[in-house]
Amino acid sequence: MPETYDLLFKGGTVVNHDGIGARDLAVRDGRIAAIGTINAQSAGEVIEASGLTILPGVIDSQVHFREPGLTHKEDLETGSRGAVLGGVTTVFEMPNTNSNTTTPEALSDKVARAHHRMFCDFAFYVGGTEDNVDDIAELERLPGSAGIKVFIGSSTGTLLVDDEVNLERIIAKISRRAAFHAEDEARLNARKDLRIPGDPSSHPVWRDEEAALIATKRLVGLAEKHGKRVHVLHISTAAEMEYLSHHKEWASVEVTPHHLTLVAPDCYERLGTYCQMNPPVRDAKNQAGLWAGLANGTVDVLGSDHAPHTREEKEHPYPQSHSGMTGVQTLLPIMLDHVNAGRLSLERLVDLTSHGPQRLFGLRGKGRIAVGYDADLAIVDLNHPETITNERIASRCGWTPYHDKAVTGWPVGTVVRGTKVMWEGEILGAGAGETARFY
Repeated sequence: MPETYDLLFKGGTVVNHDGIGARDLAVRDGRIAAIGTINAQSAGEVIEASGLTILPGVIDSQVHFREPGLTHKEDLETGSRGAVLGGVTTVFEMPNTNSNTTTPEALSDKVARAHHRMFCDFAFYVGGTEDNVDDIAELERLPGSAGIKVFIGSSTGTLLVDDEVNLERIIAKISRRAAFHAEDEARLNARKDLRIPGDPSSHPVWRDEEAALIATKRLVGLAEKHGKRVHVLHISTAAEMEYLSHHKEWASVEVTPHHLTLVAPDCYERLGTYCQMNPPVRDAKNQAGLWAGLANGTVDVLGSDHAPHTREEKEHPYPQSHSGMTGVQTLLPIMLDHVNAGRLSLERLVDLTSHGPQRLFGLRGKGRIAVGYDADLAIVDLNHPETITNERIASRCGWTPYHDKAVTGWPVGTVVRGTKVMWEGEILGAGAGETARFY
């Protein structure tokens, strides 16, 4: 009796742990059922994938979709539309909503809002605070929890743990890998007078390299003291990257496409407050340090840090303007353009966006193209030239810092657990996202 499949990709180039090669890929019951040479007559739907490259679906482990409480900027549905338009099949969403995600009830509410409404699969970070330290063991393991997220330095929202006593209390309690925004709050407060009204290029002067390095060193020191796994988000400085390269036993490292792509002072001259982020986009020296960390293996994952604000909020005069930009939809196109420019290999990109998040966070059944795994796929045309525009952006805020940027390499289709959710720029059907599963 011949095998039968629900969906078959014929003649595509598959990128997985076995390398890059021309292979057919078959899906049955939401999972990858076969890889190799497969009879087209054995499938309910056959997609001719010649000329296309099939990647594991992107796992974006840092997004802010703003629901509940801030849905004038974004919500779980609109954010996930952008995700699947960009080849992202799973997201980890951040806790600095309104109200903050710091209790079992708040997490359960988010999971209920997302279930079969988001277009991609999902998990939610729980904010670590001095008030919920004793509950961390429970919060880390609840259904839908991506683990604990701590803001050492202030950013959007009210979550902040800026004293070493409570930071150490939290780190001592974690059992999963926890994520941290590392900027030193005392230094940020002391340097506020360096902000120049109306001049967003003073943002990286205020939130300087030393503020990031102080916080990262403190975080890693506590992780090593207690033997706990920490994940340092959105590294923006060459000094942090050099330090972290010598402290990989307990610390993992994320970089973002915007820190790899945009550079000061040019970005502030072109984009003004639309380039304003925490931590800031910095100069070419720091950007070169980030690329060096990619090349030598210090960097473990890429996250978009998708953090939308409305145009009105971005256009307040600096420093009243809000920090954050869109990114989930453009993560893959921007990084494919870097691949085509020779800055990193396609295999390394897949490791950063799929294998790496699966490995770090213990995702079950995701992150690689292998028989038995969820059929989460990003189908891309590596040779397709395209221009990113504001009009293409599905985020409710409707803008991107990459407006009018020409790229080579574009997502053609997105498959989540065996279902085509996007094809050639069109969202197919209703949201059917489900909770990601962890070991």
